[in-house]
This record gives sequence, structure tokens and C-alpha cells, in this order.
Amino acid sequence: MPSGARLRSSKQTPGTPDEAILDPGIFQCLAGVRLAMRRFLSFSEAVLTEAGVTSQQYQALLVIKVAPQSRIMVRALSEQMLIQHNGAVQLVDRLEAAGLVLRVQSTADKRSVLVGLTVDGERVLNALARRHLGAMLENEPLLVESLAQLRQLAQIG
Repeated sequence: MPSGARLRSSKQTPGTPDEAILDPGIFQCLAGVRLAMRRFLSFSEAVLTEAGVTSQQYQALLVIKVAPQSRIMVRALSEQMLIQHNGAVQLVDRLEAAGLVLRVQSTADKRSVLVGLTVDGERVLNALARRHLGAMLENEPLLVESLAQLRQLAQIG
């Protein structure tokens, strides 16, 4: 490959040096994606702080809500959250102390304990999800445009 050649794809081909120069449009698109994500995450942190909920707690509430019958074993919660089991136990302890979740014995296996949302947990999650949905939709145009351009640039190369 001649010195200074430009790659139009983010995929590296065998024998292509890692230092190969990417199309400038790729950097612009990646910056657009990151800007949309940063805007959303900044909004999210502010809303969660206002509600007295951490980002990890909000994620756990979402995982619990979408689990079958809105109940989940701590082991499965830790897998979904990509955290260690003992971290999930501590997370559930904090959520339970805040009155957002409760532990219930499984009817299928009396040795198993499931975590479910309380009425207050459902209320808090619903309010937070509604605000997050609005913020996601506000950032949709930049995210969609950036991802579409990235796909196009990747196909050109």
C-alpha cells in the first residue's frame, strides 16, 4: 500500500498497518455518535441525581422490569448488569432499603429468592423512563444521521 493511502472502512484487512489513515468523515461521524451519547448521559445523570437514584440503580430497575413477571434472581441480575454476584447483592440491598424493590421467595423453587419492584419502585421507574424516552428522542436525529453516515462510509471502503 502506498504511503499516505486512505482507508474508507474501519475494518482492517490482513497486512494493513494499524496506522492506516481513516477517512475524515469517519471521525466526524464518531464524534456525532459520542456527542449524542454524552448529551443523553449528561441529561440522565442530572435526572437520576434529582430523583435520588444512581445510574446503576436505574439500570437494575429496568432489568427487573423487563424480566419475566418483572422478577429476577440476583444471579441473573448480576449477569444482566455485568457485575459480580456480591455487587448485585449489595445493589439489591440498597434498592430494598430505598423501598424500590423487595425480595420474594420463588413459588417454583422455595430455595430461590427473586427480586421484584415495589409499587414505589414502579412509580419511580415509570417517571424516570418517561423522561429518558423524551431525551433519547431529542438526540435521535444526530445519532441516526451519524450512524447512517458511518454505515455508508464503511460500505464505500
